[in-house]
Amino acid sequence: MNLKNICLSSAAALLFFPSFLTAQNVRKTADVFNPLPPGQVKLNGGFDKDIALCNEVWQKETLPYEKLVQFFRTGRPQFALGEMWGKAVRSGSMLYRYNHDPELKAILRRTMDDFLTTARPNGLFSCLPPEMQPDKNNTGDMWERAYTLRGLTYYYTEIEADPRVMEAMKTQAQGIIDQVGPAPKVDINTMGWSRNKIESNSLLEPFMTVYFLTGEKRFLEFADYLVESGGCHGSNLFQEAIDNVYPRAMGNVYPKAYEMLAVFEGLAEYYRATGEAKWLKSLTNMFHNVWDREITIIGNAGADQPYFPHWRGEAWSDTRFEQTNPNQTRMMETCIGVTWMKFCSQILRLTGDPLAMDAIERYIYNGLIGAMKHTGDGFSYCNLLNGSKTTNEGWGWKFDGLPVTCCNLNGPTGLAYIPFIAAMQAKEGPVINLYNDASITASSAAGNKVTMEITGGFPWNGEVTVSVNPSKKEKFTVRFRIPAWSEDTRVTVNGTQVSAVKAGEYLCIRRAWKEGDKVVLSFDMKGRLHDAPHGSNPAGDSFQAVTYGPIVLSRDENTDSGYKGTVKVAAKDGIVALEKVSPLLPSTRLQFRVPVEGPEGSIMMCDYASVDNWNGTHICTWLPTR
Repeated sequence: MNLKNICLSSAAALLFFPSFLTAQNVRKTADVFNPLPPGQVKLNGGFDKDIALCNEVWQKETLPYEKLVQFFRTGRPQFALGEMWGKAVRSGSMLYRYNHDPELKAILRRTMDDFLTTARPNGLFSCLPPEMQPDKNNTGDMWERAYTLRGLTYYYTEIEADPRVMEAMKTQAQGIIDQVGPAPKVDINTMGWSRNKIESNSLLEPFMTVYFLTGEKRFLEFADYLVESGGCHGSNLFQEAIDNVYPRAMGNVYPKAYEMLAVFEGLAEYYRATGEAKWLKSLTNMFHNVWDREITIIGNAGADQPYFPHWRGEAWSDTRFEQTNPNQTRMMETCIGVTWMKFCSQILRLTGDPLAMDAIERYIYNGLIGAMKHTGDGFSYCNLLNGSKTTNEGWGWKFDGLPVTCCNLNGPTGLAYIPFIAAMQAKEGPVINLYNDASITASSAAGNKVTMEITGGFPWNGEVTVSVNPSKKEKFTVRFRIPAWSEDTRVTVNGTQVSAVKAGEYLCIRRAWKEGDKVVLSFDMKGRLHDAPHGSNPAGDSFQAVTYGPIVLSRDENTDSGYKGTVKVAAKDGIVALEKVSPLLPSTRLQFRVPVEGPEGSIMMCDYASVDNWNGTHICTWLPTR
């Protein structure tokens, strides 16, 4: 017999942070999916190892917290360096949300104690003295203060509800309100280092968080001002998204991708507070336009060719179509990828759209892990698909020879978001988004405990078992995301096949679940051949790429001296008969023998993320064809 699949509407009312920290009656709309509380998703192997390595080496041992705080005490030698402390605390707080590491908590508590002693004479936390506020030298004071608010709010919600931190965030937010706004205050769109001041408008997200925590209308009213200001100087980003303007043409032709996504994250929170349908339209249009025109095969975006060479891979540039342009020298800033991932998580929570999760999956398996140093002490600033894959060259500062960039501060946040989105809660029951081995605790529709175990070694293996164990036999719905790349997924419940399994949708199984029930998903992990997109440069048209499930494969100069040679992959109807082999290097996760036409017979390819080019070697992901 076949099981019937029913998917009900959802209107859960949980917030990102614990309900006991949340002011009442501050939301006009509810999310479809909600994050599970801290500690209720435990990854086993795979990503858990990456998170642990980053936590131990970068977050706890390497980061110079005291020096990051010092910028607020004595000033900073370069624009925007005041962002670093808030980023470090945000990533640390999200990592602690997952691992509950007492050493990490002690480190974050010490840096918070230190930071709270740096208030300027006017009571505000800024790298500028009061006489230079707000941002009289246009070096990023508002951007820095946005990140101080993020550091304070993430600490308060994920580490401890310290009343000193609450008072600091309210004082900081009120200080901005006192200085910024309609005349005679200073207009938000006149401050900042960029030509359209887009980075200053990123205040929207942390202001909404302060509003949700306090319920005080003054903070929402300032958010109203920011939204009415349009998100930047010279255009209205939110209306442009509604009008489906291409991302590269948005923002008064200054489409700085990372900062623009940060502004739209704020709009997502603003929509939760107002419930105005036009803002959801703006958000979903932005999501689809970025996905359709910007996201590359490894899930990130931004390029220096052909539109904005001076912005060094940090701007929307029709990157999806330009990813094989051989003139590219810098692409896909890690800050863009992580903020895109966070923005997609907003779309996922607001709408339940599985495409948002497909986008996250593509990035984390390829772009995010591919940017992380194998030693755990940082992330690449940008990533290339062909050539020098990684680089530390970019905006940042050196502390006693240690390069600290915006990207190796944002990368850990991306890692910490993996367990945050791996499984979620809907009104009708649990939601499974990722299939890495994991232990999950969620709730039934009636609020009873449901524990789940995911096993199978995905993505190394394509068959996954999800054990569903409710505290008592009960009828509720479990959603299972069926990835868009898995064209032929087979699902059974206790050995009985499930019908109507569709790629790119959630499979909603509603039944009377009991302890010991097992759902087995067999994903379509065929090797697939992808033709190059045709962009502005015809020289980029004759390339092909190979994927295995969600994993992008590459040739690695470390093991293949002919890594950039022209080949013709042997495929039938776009399917490549991959042969999984033992990895050639200890650090390689997946290795394949790939059939090619001609005398070679085959080439070796591994997963993009495993390729370690920090030693000066190179990569070839888009294969030049014969």
